[in-house]
Amino acid sequence: MLVLVFWMVSAAADAQDKKNMFNPVNTSVTSLSIAPDARAGAMGDVGAATEPDVNSQYWNPAKYPFNIARAGVAASYTPWLRKLVNDINLADLVGFYRIGDYSAVHSSLRFFSLGEVFLSDMEDMTISPYEFAFDAGYSRMLSERFSMAVNMRFIYSDIKYDYTAESSAGKAFAADIAMYRLGYFMMGNRECSFGWGLNVNNIGSKISYGGDDNAEFIPTNMRLGLNLTVPFNEYNKFSVATDINKLLVPTYPKQREGEADNDYTDRVQKDYYDISPISGIFKSFHDAPNGFKEEMQEIQWSMGCEYTYNDRFMLRGGYHHEAANKGNRKYFTVGAGFHMSVFTVDAAYVFSTSQTNPLDQTMRFSLGFDLDGMRELFGRRR
Repeated sequence: MLVLVFWMVSAAADAQDKKNMFNPVNTSVTSLSIAPDARAGAMGDVGAATEPDVNSQYWNPAKYPFNIARAGVAASYTPWLRKLVNDINLADLVGFYRIGDYSAVHSSLRFFSLGEVFLSDMEDMTISPYEFAFDAGYSRMLSERFSMAVNMRFIYSDIKYDYTAESSAGKAFAADIAMYRLGYFMMGNRECSFGWGLNVNNIGSKISYGGDDNAEFIPTNMRLGLNLTVPFNEYNKFSVATDINKLLVPTYPKQREGEADNDYTDRVQKDYYDISPISGIFKSFHDAPNGFKEEMQEIQWSMGCEYTYNDRFMLRGGYHHEAANKGNRKYFTVGAGFHMSVFTVDAAYVFSTSQTNPLDQTMRFSLGFDLDGMRELFGRRR
């Protein structure tokens, strides 16, 4: 009996400790952190240094000058949180054009719909909250192996549930800075490629929805990735890639034991809401309540692989990891792609390590068009 009582007390204490330790990094406009395309989505959300494609705008726009195609467009669609609701969706449209051999322009538009929400306390009102972001950028090769890029982004978030005179949709402006390096080396008689990439995105203003003096941080993020591609022969090649990811946003302060509510409110105002976005980037590296260990837990990591046959058919897999007290998004991913001279079709599927994870069974679909291939096809028809 005493053993049972001791076990119950210990279990309750462990549950309370886990609750106290749960401290994810909070941001607004969280839709900006959702991977839009099926190729990267099938590789565990890896993309900072993978081989360039039309969807590089989200992962690392500095890859565009290395793209084989002269121009391309792609559309992606993701039904989101299908285990909870059936009307939340993310749509993404992206395109690029290479100028000469050394630079490129690129742009994307993403739209995140939260479906319909019924407000019984607002005279039975039904609203349709949504967020969208439009960005455009320029990238250039600074050498035969190294390139950099910059993006500018406008963010609009209409998710307010308070329809008072003071409330309004949130607006923000942000920028991305990215770099990419691609090198080659010999492994036996095979020429392999090795690349690394860095993308710091959503560096910009805070966002406010009106009716509140405190603006919220947008998801400023740093992504660093590595990629290795090994060709087995003329028709078969294999790539393996990894990304590490950290939100450059201050951690929301937790109330200390014995701290008065008024003192805690004042500290949150001073150490969180009064911090500027740029100061918040530097503060995010050393402000976790539990010190260095918690700072390391704020780093997400992903690994992915891709097998390609004859540049036509692709099989992919990956894994994404986030610490339990920072969100607990842990899942495996699989997917496939099919490429023709004109278009590419990709699909991805998520297997969560926890059955209660709402991301489980998430699917992504992408359709890309190579504008060079389309021009050649229609030219032959004439």
